[in-house]
Amino acid sequence: MTELTIPPDADDDRTEALVRDHVDVGDEVEVREAERTGGDDPAVTGEVTGVEAGYLELDGQPLDGKSVRYDEIKTVTRVESESNPDSGPT
Repeated sequence: MTELTIPPDADDDRTEALVRDHVDVGDEVEVREAERTGGDDPAVTGEVTGVEAGYLELDGQPLDGKSVRYDEIKTVTRVESESNPDSGPT
């Protein structure tokens, strides 16, 4: 796993540039959101399907789904999946 922590003073453009340098479309990621009042689970996981203007698209979903606005991102962790040779067909 590799983690990117967004500097607290980063604006949306800077955050987008950092995210673009850290992940590629097709990567599995865990996004931890900046703490918000009333948020129970500040982590979202999914496949990067787009690094869009204004938000990181996950699993092809819109902002009211899994996708996350840049101003809400605290960290992005690229999850490296390990292939399991025993999980294939027998």
